[in-house]
Amino acid sequence: MLNEIKLYGTERCHKSQYYKKFLEHLNLKYEFLDVELEAEHAETLRNLYENRKLNFPTITIGAKKLRNPSDKELNKWIEKLL
Repeated sequence: MLNEIKLYGTERCHKSQYYKKFLEHLNLKYEFLDVELEAEHAETLRNLYENRKLNFPTITIGAKKLRNPSDKELNKWIEKLL
């Protein structure tokens, strides 16, 4: 796979769980980065945003950052970047 998919979220977040299932349904490999359990993941996510907030869920596909995308938007970027 050319571009790496990362999902920044938490286990307790229903939207994070939704995106995990969404990516698994498409048989895509991704890395789930729990921003509550790992301070390093939280810091990486903060660095993606100018306001340094923990804006999760956030999905990155290579250099593209998607904050809580719709299914349509996520599919568009998956098709475009993978």
